[in-house]
Amino acid sequence: MNVSSESIDRMPVVRSVEAFDTRSGNLLERLVFNHRLIMVIACVIATAILGGLAVTRLSFNASFEKMIPSHHPYIRNYLDNAGELRGLGNSLRVVVENQDGSIFDPKYQDVLKKINDDLFLTPGVDRAWVKSLWTPSVRWTEVTEEGFRGGPVMPDGYDGSPQGTAQLKLNIARSGIVGRFVGNDFKSSMIFVPLLDRNPETGKPIDYRALSRSLDDIRARYEATPGVKVHLHVIGFAKLVGDLIDGLVKVMGFFGIAALIAIGVIFGYTRCLRSTALVILCSIVAVVWQLGLVAVLGFSLDPFSILVPFLIFAIGVSHGAQKMNGIMQDIGRGTHRLVAARYTFRRLFLAGVTALLADAVGFGVLMVIDIPVIKDLALTASIGVAVLIFTNLLLLPVLLSFTGVDPAAAERSLHAERSQLEGKGGRSAWQWLDRFTSRRWAVAVLGASAVLAVAGFMVSTHLKIGDLEPGAPELRANSRYNRDNAYITGNYSLSSDVFAVIVKTPPEGCLKYPTLVEADRLAWALRQVPGVQATTFLGDAVRQITAGSYEGSPKWLTIARNQDVLNYGAQQASVNNPDLFNNACSIMPVIAYLADHRAETLDRVVKAAASFAAAHGATDRQYLLAAGSAGIDAATNIVVREADHTMLFYVYGAVILLCFVTFRSWRAVVVAVVPLMLTSILCEALMVWLGIGVKVATLPVIALGVGIGVDYALYLLSIQLAQQRAGVPLVQAYRHAVQFTGKVVALVGVTLAAGVVTWAFSPIKFQGDMGILLTFMFLWNMVGALVLIPALSHFLLRDATWRAPAGSGPQHAA
Repeated sequence: MNVSSESIDRMPVVRSVEAFDTRSGNLLERLVFNHRLIMVIACVIATAILGGLAVTRLSFNASFEKMIPSHHPYIRNYLDNAGELRGLGNSLRVVVENQDGSIFDPKYQDVLKKINDDLFLTPGVDRAWVKSLWTPSVRWTEVTEEGFRGGPVMPDGYDGSPQGTAQLKLNIARSGIVGRFVGNDFKSSMIFVPLLDRNPETGKPIDYRALSRSLDDIRARYEATPGVKVHLHVIGFAKLVGDLIDGLVKVMGFFGIAALIAIGVIFGYTRCLRSTALVILCSIVAVVWQLGLVAVLGFSLDPFSILVPFLIFAIGVSHGAQKMNGIMQDIGRGTHRLVAARYTFRRLFLAGVTALLADAVGFGVLMVIDIPVIKDLALTASIGVAVLIFTNLLLLPVLLSFTGVDPAAAERSLHAERSQLEGKGGRSAWQWLDRFTSRRWAVAVLGASAVLAVAGFMVSTHLKIGDLEPGAPELRANSRYNRDNAYITGNYSLSSDVFAVIVKTPPEGCLKYPTLVEADRLAWALRQVPGVQATTFLGDAVRQITAGSYEGSPKWLTIARNQDVLNYGAQQASVNNPDLFNNACSIMPVIAYLADHRAETLDRVVKAAASFAAAHGATDRQYLLAAGSAGIDAATNIVVREADHTMLFYVYGAVILLCFVTFRSWRAVVVAVVPLMLTSILCEALMVWLGIGVKVATLPVIALGVGIGVDYALYLLSIQLAQQRAGVPLVQAYRHAVQFTGKVVALVGVTLAAGVVTWAFSPIKFQGDMGILLTFMFLWNMVGALVLIPALSHFLLRDATWRAPAGSGPQHAA
């Protein structure tokens, strides 16, 4: 082969191992490459052990507590009083619909009773608080000449006879449960199923996957009941998480698709089977190690952390492609495969470590989000990034030093390089990039980027915090869960979006006249907020009972000043509604039913409740926000809003610091970071255009895009600056950088995008959103690096005699 005597960075061509000084290079290089076989054996043993642990000990689950910002004051208020607020915590609502008749069909009632009993006995259910037509806690009351009368809505000894059915109709009519436990069209009824935090039989947290499967079994069994056609609609956090976990099985299939796409892209570029196989192998080994270590640390995979293996694989492939490309070019010049591996290690190890540290920063800053599930994601992802240092920066070059690359592939690589340098062949495909180092093209591209940045920023100002759609935004609009939610919302008067303010007093304080009056004022203030359907609290029941005690006279429909009257009203109210206050009468929730849980609705309700609490709180009466599903959503939105800018500040601060340590020049840092900032702005504009809000699922995207996207600049600028330090003019230095690593930057961008674009087809909507946004950021960061780096370099790094301080940048000497 006719080759030059030097590599692109003037490393001498060494055709045999005997001619190479094995004592050269730094300590880490000597330790790795002078003991290659030991390292390979150690990695094989580690892979076998960690792979076995991943298979045997790794589990899929999610926790209610881990999905909420547990340290936020609102959530602390809820958790501190959760034992007194059973109806406002983690619960299920199961609606049984009679598709061929009404709830008064005896066959329907027989099926309803069996479903109620099965749910009652399901592990993890808080049985004392289950409510349905078949539980004695759902009662009716009426005022008679002798006083109050009442009893369970389901008549004693109900047998489905015409007399029993007539009595049931009467009891429902005078109980006031239509719209709450009975559908407005009388074709369905609801079973309210509160859940415990732990399974009392095992003492372990609830297995939501098992619970969801139990619900699906109940659904399948009773929907197939002959004689009556019933349809079950199930909503609640536990069912939502169960559906998400079931979706994970389908998502895992996308991993194989992503691997096949990566194989196709890399092989299409190199046409070298052995090097492509090793890149994919080392990336899969990284995933195996990461999953094994996650299992060792006692973590489980959930709908968020399941995405981490995809990212680790994609990042591993991108770094592996850089190493493979460098080794291939050196072998093409005639360098021995072992020496070529060591040369590439010297050139790119520091840049690779810095890039992986930037990736780790992108994950690590997620720790500022006070939501345990996101912190777990950050920790498990950081483990995966640390693993990549061993598998793709150390193990891959060692393996390639044994196998080398296909000679024909190396020849093609050298031919493409020489053609590019001579302005032929492949030069035509990349020559337009060189133009951006000239003033005319640099001004044009920077002007266009400025226009995009301003337009994107103006659009991004409309970015919303929280959910923008009704139902469960984690799932597709046509999912079974969201169809069930739409049915329940359309047929019941009170929604499942509940916001509760906890009124806390000394024992027996919730029955005091001033407390009830103030709570009534709070309920009235909440009812004035757009988006609030209705409110309820103890005072509403006391009013009804007080009026009933005086022959139903409307003038007594009030909160009496007489304490004995209030005590009697509360005692009667506790019979039918025991969740209106606790046994000590020190906790009383004021509950608002919301039309939806959109961010705007929650913001209005929180503002109104917080203003009232600040103005009316006293030493013996506190208003604590917030309980209920909407209260938890509101607290989550507040945490996300606070973390949004803080997270960006940290990730950009860390990336800037890493770039400065690597390049030792503020000018180079600006060149590396500006493309990332443009991509972040455009990503936020894209979120507005797609109708995606900033929430727990999408908040990590920009941090990940910045942390991973800086890899392009680190690799490209490392070569460009090395050339400039040697006195090469900018245009030639950039041409060399594109020749050696720039084309692989484009390859990496496509490979990273291929690793996450498959998420867009996930049945889990937030995974689809993350896939679309990350694909955009990976591709746009790649384009930005290839186009903006030369344009910015023209103004900031143009001088051919530019030098960085001594000792900066990666090593280049043998």
